[in-house]
Amino acid sequence: MRRLWIIAAMAAACLAQDGPTFEVASIKPADIAPDGGHVRWLRGGPGTGDPTRIDYHNASLSDLICKAYGVEYYQIVGPDWLRMERYEIAATVAPGSTKEQLQSMLRNLLADRLKVQLHRDRKEMEGYSLTVAKGGPKLKAHVETPPDDKPQSFGSKTDSDGYPVIPREGLAENNGRARMKLPDEGVDTIASMLSLQLGSPVNDDTGLTGKYDLDLFWNTRPPEEADNGPDLVTAVHEQLGLKLEGKKTPVDVVVVDHAERTPTAN
Repeated sequence: MRRLWIIAAMAAACLAQDGPTFEVASIKPADIAPDGGHVRWLRGGPGTGDPTRIDYHNASLSDLICKAYGVEYYQIVGPDWLRMERYEIAATVAPGSTKEQLQSMLRNLLADRLKVQLHRDRKEMEGYSLTVAKGGPKLKAHVETPPDDKPQSFGSKTDSDGYPVIPREGLAENNGRARMKLPDEGVDTIASMLSLQLGSPVNDDTGLTGKYDLDLFWNTRPPEEADNGPDLVTAVHEQLGLKLEGKKTPVDVVVVDHAERTPTAN
């Protein structure tokens, strides 16, 4: 039985190297801001306004595995450095490529340049059920606004309460305070984004079906270090009128068997 499991794991690792590759790709370690704050983005690719190019800034290996294998952060089992090491990726995508083909390109890039090998498994995890809190939801219904083609510059500036300023959409953290803006999204997407921040699965049990404009801000420091800002669970309750309750659930995971911190040369 163990021999069959090992063969299956090796086959899964080999599968990551099949399929299309990027026409041109550069990957290198990112320079992390000395104050510990960072802004990250994963832009471009099929289905976006720049379908033939990707630009990933300050992306962790966990970010890249999520993109390549279609999983969430909490579904990755591996060493802590997968979330801490940061990379810059710029790559050219063949015209007409699909999102599935982009995933294959990323898998090949990770296998080739960072020697990523993994296998799939299933385990029970502590998670959350997202429900409507007493008093009802406080979500803001989506309002159409004219498109803004100006480049975003967010995360480095803060508002009067010290939370990062984000003009349109994105996620930024600065000095222990975070903000997430999501325009025109359903609660299922909001639950998925919350799961990324909590590091656990979040099931959407609200029954809400509308589209909303989210602007959520919270304190990321431990409770003993927090300075009056709400933690994420409290922020969801107070700002969105939603409640996060603990719930165990079986989850499909990917187990990282091997990966290198430093990419091979471009």
